[in-house]
Amino acid sequence: MTQPINTDHSLGSREDWVMFNQGQGFLMTLDTKTTLLGTTLLALTLAAAPVAAERILRADEVAVGEIDPAKGTDYADTVLAINLYDTLVYPKQGGSGVQPHLASEWTIDGSTYTFTLRDDVTFNSGNPLTAADVVYSFERMIALAQGNSSLFAGVVESVEATADHTVVFTLAEPFAPFLATLVRMPVVDMATVQANEVDGDWASTWMSQNSAGSGPYIITSHDPQTETVLAYETDYFLEPVEGYPETVRFRYGLEPSTVRALMSQGEHDISSQWLPPEVYAGLAEDGATLVTEAGLTGEYFKLNTQRAPLDDVHCRRALAYAFDYATMAQLTQINDDTSTGTPMSGAIPQGLPGYDASLPVFAQDMALAQEELALCAYDPAEYPLEVAFIAETPARERGALMMQAIYSTLGFDVEIVRTPWALLTEQVTAPPTAPHVVEIAIAAASPDTDSLLYTMYHSSQPPTWISSSYYANPELDALLDEGRVETDEAVRQEIYAQANAILAQEVPDIFAYELLSPFAVRDGVTYHNLADPARSYPVSGFNMRFADISLPDAN
Repeated sequence: MTQPINTDHSLGSREDWVMFNQGQGFLMTLDTKTTLLGTTLLALTLAAAPVAAERILRADEVAVGEIDPAKGTDYADTVLAINLYDTLVYPKQGGSGVQPHLASEWTIDGSTYTFTLRDDVTFNSGNPLTAADVVYSFERMIALAQGNSSLFAGVVESVEATADHTVVFTLAEPFAPFLATLVRMPVVDMATVQANEVDGDWASTWMSQNSAGSGPYIITSHDPQTETVLAYETDYFLEPVEGYPETVRFRYGLEPSTVRALMSQGEHDISSQWLPPEVYAGLAEDGATLVTEAGLTGEYFKLNTQRAPLDDVHCRRALAYAFDYATMAQLTQINDDTSTGTPMSGAIPQGLPGYDASLPVFAQDMALAQEELALCAYDPAEYPLEVAFIAETPARERGALMMQAIYSTLGFDVEIVRTPWALLTEQVTAPPTAPHVVEIAIAAASPDTDSLLYTMYHSSQPPTWISSSYYANPELDALLDEGRVETDEAVRQEIYAQANAILAQEVPDIFAYELLSPFAVRDGVTYHNLADPARSYPVSGFNMRFADISLPDAN
């Protein structure tokens, strides 16, 4: 298995040179001529032999919340999960749907799904991966009731290992998105996790600092505020690309100016997706390549529908009509060739059931905004609006400033609040403490509309940053429930189109644009899954498989 990596790649340590010099002195006392010849040959050998430098990938993101795959949900968590762990299926490369991964094949009989596992997969610990590990991973996720567990809660009636490499899921009722949802159920090493449990905690504390997966990388160190370091697992069951990273340094919270300086010096390889457009433009001018990820992601201004005055639909509509979509589009433009967004016509991004390309994109209409505001039960002068933006994504302050300028003309006093992500995720767990408005990118968790709309808008969902509009509508709930059990794709398209129409009228969020996540890639580094559309995975975050990225020989 993978051994600890020596990060000292100089010609030798101080101790090495002391031993070498001592050796010269010893030989000199024996035979000066022999010593001089030996020393010369050794020096020539050292000079001629190339030093085996390590291929190190350096990328950055906002501060990571969790490396425990049963807890994490945001972008950085997803990137770590797919590199440390494997799932039964994976988003289909270059298309929609899913493809085999740990499962080599499966059969569906009504509500029963039978998966046959590959027999050549071992965990990083050396333990063979079996169906029992799949069962345990599911039970652990449901027991912890965090992360993506809500995608499965109440869906699965039972899961059973019927043979070493056969696992059977029996659903409580038909659930059309089940296969797609499995991309969010990483499989953990049962023996390793159980060995680190404390008082029945499912090793929750230990798993937040260590990995127990079968993925292509393992954790060598983890500080959720500064950096996670990963090492390639040489026994991984899939082949990496040529020039794959042997070590990955996943850095957190770098300032945009720092990223640009590091990349210009050749000391950083792939930027995060959260830089201001002018920084990306500058990086491109410096020689970096810009690539974008279209990951079924919308950029939403979440409206707190449980806090006055936004509990009144007319007030929400006033804000939506007044929103300057054209200026927002300009703010997403990096240069003539690259933009970080494309206009939306509803809550559903392109590529998901319910998306309708014939619908017009949203546009500002101040006359309609004034009409809706006149119907609102609240006087805007008496209800200041708190508009938050995430501190770690400074480019979003521009959207907040634009809102402040526009909504002040409607009579609102707008306060802009720069809020760290960790604090925001706490605030939004209760409507009274959540801001009136906050801009958040939300991606479909799987290549199915259910994983986006249900988690955002179904009234059964707990309050999180994903559901922070706190919208509740029985008619919408019924449609979303119907979409879960209907297996006819044409019917599902119509169900979600109806849901989309309700959301456009009720405005729980302002649908600003569909996010095209930009990344600046250092010259010489190839981000294959984004450089070639045929290799791209449709779900946000799943493209950053580190073993699919090529580096120069050494860095």
